[in-house]
Amino acid sequence: MSIWKKVALGSTAVLAAMSLAACSNGKSDSSSSSSSNQNTKLNLWVDTNQVSYYKKIASDFTKSHKNISVRVTQSPTGSANAKSDVGKDPSKAADVFEAPNDQLGQLADSGYINPLSPKDSNNIKSNYIDVAAKGVTWKGKIYAYPYAQQAQTIYYNKSKLSASDVKDWKTLTSKGVVATDFTNAYVMWPVFFSAGTKLYGDSGEDLKGSTFNSAKGVNALKWFAEQKNNKGVMQTSNALNQLKKGNAQAILDGPWNAANIKKILGKNFAVAKYPMINVGGKNVQMQAFLGIEGFAVNAHTKSPKAASQLAAFITDKKSQLIAHKEAGQIPVLKEAVNDPVIKNDPVADAVIEMSKPGNSVLMPKLPQMSVFWNDVPPLINGAYDGKVKPDQYKAQLDKLAKHSSKK
Repeated sequence: MSIWKKVALGSTAVLAAMSLAACSNGKSDSSSSSSSNQNTKLNLWVDTNQVSYYKKIASDFTKSHKNISVRVTQSPTGSANAKSDVGKDPSKAADVFEAPNDQLGQLADSGYINPLSPKDSNNIKSNYIDVAAKGVTWKGKIYAYPYAQQAQTIYYNKSKLSASDVKDWKTLTSKGVVATDFTNAYVMWPVFFSAGTKLYGDSGEDLKGSTFNSAKGVNALKWFAEQKNNKGVMQTSNALNQLKKGNAQAILDGPWNAANIKKILGKNFAVAKYPMINVGGKNVQMQAFLGIEGFAVNAHTKSPKAASQLAAFITDKKSQLIAHKEAGQIPVLKEAVNDPVIKNDPVADAVIEMSKPGNSVLMPKLPQMSVFWNDVPPLINGAYDGKVKPDQYKAQLDKLAKHSSKK
């Protein structure tokens, strides 16, 4: 399962033990510190379904780094909760751990991770797609080794819906049923982007740059409310099951579920970028969040050089292609993106199309994102099910803006 999917399904945990972090803020860049590789033991945290193939990748790493051993284990509560798992006791956390880019700001400001070395930073800037480098950059410095890009797309049964049908929400929902979840902030918030609003400004780092508490934000909430009476829209917390039962002909989902959807739809499997939607009287592109998954080096590791070497290795071209083969991850290294395997993958093609400007917005990295994830679901679902009334929209958006911009 994807980092982002898990963020959406469960509210991001509140970061604990903040006082543990301050001591590490002044440390040098992770790769530049001296470290002996003699009999070095490293611990790598990944998500449960990734353990098996990262063990193989780690084994390849140790063959070329014979004095380093790597223990691959699952993240305590999943990479979606990286900052809280590491924050419980950084000295006992993994040397290298997986983290979504929206947590990098808090991880960095808390002193749990350090910037990468100039060499590794320059490599990422030069050889990875621009949005990946941007996604792991916080306050002008790169803090993680990116390995995958994730943006949701629309999956559909092509025996029931045509490629033309799914290009527009109105056509899609008049000819079939799309299953989605209005309690899922990760899936639904980007309608606000379609409506013309910003979340933490253009950079995603501007605490006062949000514009969703506006007439355009109200238009987004009106769109959610309209879907309640749209017979072609199904509210569900398990869209995959509704697709399997045939109750829905399309779902909004990410590349992490592509393999499962292919099993359900078989020869009728199809995927495309998001459709156009009508918000505020205008036909606009339905947008998605763009997430960058990466690996960060624990600032408290006793072997920063070895840990950085491991993080770089498990995000190289071969490793990214393995992650694609085993779990449908979409690469971010330019060489991997241009590999024939990726070029010929319709899911990768749709995700890469959705990652373009105007189709998606990079996940902000401000620490306040943890507050945002908790506050948004009741508002969107409240507008959808009518518990939040139209005359309350602006006040509720003002409340969200105030709470999510507190320092």
